[in-house]
Amino acid sequence: MKMLCIDGGGIRGVMPITILQAIEAEYGKPVGEVFDVIAGTSTGSIIAASVALKTDMGELLENYTAFGESIFKKQAKVGLFKSVYSDESLRELLQKAFGKLTLAEIEKPLLIPAVDITHGRPYIHRSNFTNEENDDLSIALWDAVLSSCSAPIYFPPNNVNNHFLSTDGGLWANNPSLVCITEGVHQFNTALEDIHILSLGTGKQNIDFSVKKEKYWGLRHWLPFQLPTMKVTPKLLDLALNLSSESVSYHCQLLLKDHYLRINEELGKEVPFDDVTSTEVLIELGKKVYEQNKQDILTFLQ
Repeated sequence: MKMLCIDGGGIRGVMPITILQAIEAEYGKPVGEVFDVIAGTSTGSIIAASVALKTDMGELLENYTAFGESIFKKQAKVGLFKSVYSDESLRELLQKAFGKLTLAEIEKPLLIPAVDITHGRPYIHRSNFTNEENDDLSIALWDAVLSSCSAPIYFPPNNVNNHFLSTDGGLWANNPSLVCITEGVHQFNTALEDIHILSLGTGKQNIDFSVKKEKYWGLRHWLPFQLPTMKVTPKLLDLALNLSSESVSYHCQLLLKDHYLRINEELGKEVPFDDVTSTEVLIELGKKVYEQNKQDILTFLQ
């Protein structure tokens, strides 16, 4: 069983999209046809849902570059009284991309981790491939994706059919690989040795928390802001997401050994998930990473 897992990471999602675009060019068909199960968290959920629907990856990449600035358009400087960004543009774009499709109508096994903050629990939006009693297949695909993308402080929680409030799945599964392993064993009765996962990261940041003489640490250290723009850097959230991804990757490599192929790359600096100025650099990095790992990827997919 071949599984594709895509990390969260905001605008840095252009890197895995570029890699998937190259795979499509190599195989001459939608990349979704190469995999049995697709999973994605946060920005990865946008990509995963698009892959499941056989959306052209070149088209998706164009949408990321065209609409990144409108999605990350500030409505608050710090996010103290309201979220830094409105979800209005993102909501409209997701509704346009996925229409009225519900999870029940998605044929490809698709997994979208989120967080049900109303009941304080992790949550997985699944397409129509299980008999789980708690799964609500009437939820619109765009609604499930928006839930997984709603990073705390930066976007408001998503109200899912007035049943619960949902936030970014990256809080517990920024790398959804373990989610896929669990589903493979539990839902598909697949042995560990028969599970193969291609895991795509969104870049390893060099998040700088240098040793300083200051005794007290507060909000300005964990979520530093720049003067005079007062732009808040999502340092703490990026750190948490990075730790989540890399720890999951470590455990998956222990469990699956050479059946787990993790493709990620050092960024060499901090590239916050809302830094749309880095889009072109990340796309070029994605092309470079694919070429460096091309043989491993193609061998793995065979």
